[in-house]
Amino acid sequence: MLIRINRLAAALALIACGANAQTLPNPILFVTQFPVSDDFATIGAVFANHRGGSNLVGRGGDLYIRYPDGSLRNLTAEAGYGNAGPQRANSIAVRDPAVSWDGTKAIFSMVVGAPPQQYQWTDSYWQLYEVTGLGQGQTVTITKVANQPANRNNISPVYLSDNSIAFVSDRTRNGAAHLYPQLDEYESTPTPTGLWRLQPASGRLDLLQVSVSGAFNPIVDSYGRLLFTRWDHLQRDQQNDAAGTTAFNWSSEAADSVATADRSEVFPEPRIEVPGSNVYGYTINHFFPWMVNQDGTEEETLNHVGRHELHSYFGRSFNDPALVDFSPPGPRQAILNFLQMREDPTTPGRYYGIDAPEFYTHASGQLVRIDAAPSVNPDTIAATWLNPRVNINFSPDYDPQPQPADFTGRFRNPLPLSDGQLIAAHATEWREAGNDGTRANPQPRYQFRLKRVVAGPGGYLVAAGNLTPGISKSVSYWDPDVEVSYNGPLWELSPVEVRARPVPPGTAFQLRAPEQAAFTAENVDVNAFRSYLRANGLAVLVVRNATTRDRADRQQPYNLRVPGGVQTTGAGGGQLYDIAHMQFFQGDQIRGMNLDGGRRVLAQPLHDKPALAANAPNPSGPAGSTAIAADGSVALFVPAQRALAWQSTAPNGTPVVRERYWIGFQPGEIRSCDGCHGVNQQNQATPSAPAATNTPQALRQLLARWRDRQVDLIFSNGVEERR
Repeated sequence: MLIRINRLAAALALIACGANAQTLPNPILFVTQFPVSDDFATIGAVFANHRGGSNLVGRGGDLYIRYPDGSLRNLTAEAGYGNAGPQRANSIAVRDPAVSWDGTKAIFSMVVGAPPQQYQWTDSYWQLYEVTGLGQGQTVTITKVANQPANRNNISPVYLSDNSIAFVSDRTRNGAAHLYPQLDEYESTPTPTGLWRLQPASGRLDLLQVSVSGAFNPIVDSYGRLLFTRWDHLQRDQQNDAAGTTAFNWSSEAADSVATADRSEVFPEPRIEVPGSNVYGYTINHFFPWMVNQDGTEEETLNHVGRHELHSYFGRSFNDPALVDFSPPGPRQAILNFLQMREDPTTPGRYYGIDAPEFYTHASGQLVRIDAAPSVNPDTIAATWLNPRVNINFSPDYDPQPQPADFTGRFRNPLPLSDGQLIAAHATEWREAGNDGTRANPQPRYQFRLKRVVAGPGGYLVAAGNLTPGISKSVSYWDPDVEVSYNGPLWELSPVEVRARPVPPGTAFQLRAPEQAAFTAENVDVNAFRSYLRANGLAVLVVRNATTRDRADRQQPYNLRVPGGVQTTGAGGGQLYDIAHMQFFQGDQIRGMNLDGGRRVLAQPLHDKPALAANAPNPSGPAGSTAIAADGSVALFVPAQRALAWQSTAPNGTPVVRERYWIGFQPGEIRSCDGCHGVNQQNQATPSAPAATNTPQALRQLLARWRDRQVDLIFSNGVEERR
């Protein structure tokens, strides 16, 4: 073991010797940030990193560009923003640069200002800015983006194919101030509400994607897909389960709602198994790659990849001998999270990311990679570890551990370059995040530097040489109780390559063939129908056959039958479950922890008035449900731009198969899936079959009812000739 350690140390030392000469093909835009020691809901955290208060993101960082010859420019300083020394009205912090398709400008987030004196709090919000003059010798100009949400945190911007801007914001879903801030499902901490699209010239603002616990770091890949990391945590409120909880439910989302004594929850099943029940407790908590079209439609995990492809274990839902806990059938380089995703420009469809723990490492950890071009079936998607798994571990302060021999440091913000090189932010600290100084004079443990990443011992990637000589600054600011003084190196984060790139195709809604067949059969014009949906803030969700499930998912019931209709059963016997209804839940922001501290989303049976008015009644089913047709299909009008989940139920309303993710839809979207859980290659049947392609009976029934209601409306208006 001593020989192995010495060889690794020698190899890393040899690599580090080349730190002064780092040749890159294009300029690199990046940010410096004050190194915040705390790692809960601060600027470097995995989640809730979006707020601009000076206690969460220290002032003094800047927007820099590094040219291929190694020279540096401080762009924000050149444009008159920021300063060293006391951080007051002109102080700034910056984050998240993204370069335009032609490579001539970039968009980023900046927060301006800090408390002018002790104990004086200043509300600070991240806002979007554009910078031009990136070339050597050019004059830099920084302009605030027009028409963005004011007094809200707008971060992680990216240019879409039409040059409109997608970004993350904590603006409430409908703009209502009394619902601000939205709280996450885990710690009830303020969280972003999703991805938004802004057309600065017109001021049009659209909610592209609804996040209940947060969306992070969007990019547009070479195929035109809008990719992002999303926090998946659809479970009951753990704060509600805690002793001495102050949790309560508001009567509604309305401005005149009142706090009630009720704190009940209805979906999904409880986190802890109820004694005497055959339902096991259920929890879920990970950060996965997701995608939407650039118009916000067809939200889905990247290529439909999920826990069965990326995780190493999770439990079954029922005490049913036919159900099994999931464990992959063979060796797997499993991951828990996929953060800070970037596509490899030399290999389209290859994505680099970071698997890091939720806390203690400033979202830094192990470099990982997945290959997921649109044509790749999720059954064949696997994570690849690019350096040792130990890089996600750390030494906790309460139980210090010796640094392992194969620990190669922590990585974040990976950036594959156009010439095949890879760079990333890197820190060498083995301990958990912390402050070895004081609150007033911090000595942050973690120091992130931009470095090249190269092949090292054992075939793993290691950090090679620094891209800068180090950028230090002496600053002080009120946080606001204590004056914080720091003189030392700043973090170097969020690199992007400044170069022209082909504009990817704009991606948008497309109606699938089985659903198109239903429109044709019922003589309903798709465009007229979608206009109705948009005018009423609605979408339509279609399931072709709810009895079919992916063959890998045997953690929920898979022997399923519609009474008097289709059934799909798997090998090995087991209980046959009748499913008669599909019950839908909408995410309502009604869970409070105190009267003025924001609200968490809770699942409530579908009650949106336009949706209820459009749907056929289902008096024999549970609240918010529709009947499952004889062919296993489901079709329902649902509210757009609101998080939704659903479950199939027995004829008596008992839940059978539950959706495990929140899903959102756009106005006018007609979203179809083949089953629940959707089939990758084969379903659970013996012999197995591919995904369902039937023309859904339930959609035909919905369209016929809608068509006839339009005819009735025409007659009631006395315009018979329009029939």
